[in-house]
Amino acid sequence: MEFISSQKVEELLAEYPREASEKLQQLRQLIRDTAVEKGIGKLMETTKWGEPSYVTKTGSTIRMDWKARTPDQYFLYFICSTELVCTFRLVLGDELTFEGDRAIVLNLDEPVPVEALKRCIGLALRYHKIKHLPMLGE
Repeated sequence: MEFISSQKVEELLAEYPREASEKLQQLRQLIRDTAVEKGIGKLMETTKWGEPSYVTKTGSTIRMDWKARTPDQYFLYFICSTELVCTFRLVLGDELTFEGDRAIVLNLDEPVPVEALKRCIGLALRYHKIKHLPMLGE
């Protein structure tokens, strides 16, 4: 897989408080690892709305962020006009917490739920190929 990294994302991650930065770095690696596992040919790291973002031709943009107004949480964002978060809620509602149709809410004091997030990230990275399937093929 070709990964196009971003110096701006590196700088943003370094600006977060240490604990948030570490969690977001874990998400960053999880997105990369999932892209490899799902056979995504090219993944581009960039910024959208001032947040670290990941874009591929086969999928829907994934963003992540920590916000000072919710200092104990960090977020994995998806485009709200997709069926992604709705599907995640149906499939993984017992394992994850959601904010509307756009985000997975994660707590800094809890381990990263790797397996659940890999499922979500995998669906997002392949969204344009699977959006016609009921429940995105889940």
